[in-house]
Amino acid sequence: MVQRPEPVRDLDWGAERARGFVDGTADIWQEVIEGLRDRPVARRITADQVRTAVAVPVPDAPMADDDLLAYFREIALDWSMYPGHPGFMAYVSGAGTVPGSAADLLASGLNMNAGGWLLAPAATEIELHLCRWFAQEVFGMGEGAGGELTSGGAMATMIGLKLARDQRAGWDVRREGVAAGPPLGAYLSTETHVVSDRAIDTLGIGAANIRHIEVDDRRRMKVEELRTQIALDRSAGIHPMVVVASAGTVSTGAIDPLDEIADVCRDEGLWLHVDAAYGGPAMLADDLRPQFAGIERADSVAFDPHKWLYTPHSGGCILVRDMEQLAQSFDAYAAYTVQDKEATGHGTDLGKYGPNFSRGFWSLRVWASLLAHGRAAYARRISHDAELARYLGALVQEREDFELCAPVGLSITCFRFIPTGLVADMPDVEARETYLSTLNQRIMTEIQLDGRVFCSNAILDGKFTLRTCIVNFRTEAEDVELVLEVAAELGTAIDRDLRTEAVGA
Repeated sequence: MVQRPEPVRDLDWGAERARGFVDGTADIWQEVIEGLRDRPVARRITADQVRTAVAVPVPDAPMADDDLLAYFREIALDWSMYPGHPGFMAYVSGAGTVPGSAADLLASGLNMNAGGWLLAPAATEIELHLCRWFAQEVFGMGEGAGGELTSGGAMATMIGLKLARDQRAGWDVRREGVAAGPPLGAYLSTETHVVSDRAIDTLGIGAANIRHIEVDDRRRMKVEELRTQIALDRSAGIHPMVVVASAGTVSTGAIDPLDEIADVCRDEGLWLHVDAAYGGPAMLADDLRPQFAGIERADSVAFDPHKWLYTPHSGGCILVRDMEQLAQSFDAYAAYTVQDKEATGHGTDLGKYGPNFSRGFWSLRVWASLLAHGRAAYARRISHDAELARYLGALVQEREDFELCAPVGLSITCFRFIPTGLVADMPDVEARETYLSTLNQRIMTEIQLDGRVFCSNAILDGKFTLRTCIVNFRTEAEDVELVLEVAAELGTAIDRDLRTEAVGA
């Protein structure tokens, strides 16, 4: 007789133990939130130090719950940095909403696989509803528009550009490959995020077929140069395929002339993909929305809720004018997933609408945040972030030791520290510019190590500048004021040593 296997319950925690462990983790989370302002954004720690502390051996026997929680606390309080800190104004990385974080716990606990409706009925319908709302009501892309969530903006861009390739190549590129026709032309600005270049490379179109169009003095794509380049490529035997327009560049927050670019795409038969990874959520703010005129004409839009919707990492979103085009680009037959949808009444399998067959309940963190705060609160906070950026720009212009290096774009401010007496010590313009780039790079590094505030950089016309990007619902006026105080304090000390060395040389 066949022997019945005995139960193995090592991993099967009971509800009471699970609740106790979650409560202990929540206590650590509460401690982090309560102490954010009292901690530095980041600390002076090295990779070796962190590795030694956190890369512990995998044990053969279970680690006790209390010991594991103590390990979690050490990770959270000693070896992390805090994008949710009010002084974090560096990369386009949101603070992480509280409802979104709690929703992640529930989503992980349910562990539905949103690749198939059968495995994730609520997750699927919430994601479809959420993306329809974004596409139709926020971005105005029209009836039939929708989309899906992705792992981030890079994947959303990849999906949008694959649709462009499949819909505009002029042949069945999925079956025959890109080599079956002429080279495909892709048009970006010199300010377009590098994820578009990477996607074009990955899709087999080739970096040699990317055209980086110059920008104007507001760092927006030059439309006439775009038209000229398309004509040149057609005469050279290249088949123009897609224009990637930016709705909020990462360096300065510039928004390309979307309406004019949409006219070009209409006239030339090109796909219009808009990279709104950063700027897209500003469509919720009445005072910022007019800057995006024309985005509703896009064939696809990529944006990241984990940026200016502040939701926890990671979560990108691809929106398309025609949802069926997603299925045309990604659907593939899998014999083990046969279902009778007519008999069951089940819905859309999102795994057929994108590259991920397995996908978590990504939408819940975004949906919970929108439900908990409401559209109006989001509109007010996004508008406030942009107001804070303009305020910082005005403070820069009031001071003689700082220079505003670009118009404030959305919630990005670019500036640099210029110490007093530098012109007299370095009358040669080229030498002075080289010195200022070196100085401001040192300042940025020291600011990040100092930890009171945290900024990043932009390279503008060859000049190294300090850059703040406010997508943080905890940041207020005193925090942006502190950026200049810290930059001036550290910059003065660095300049004292650096200039002596430079002038002496």
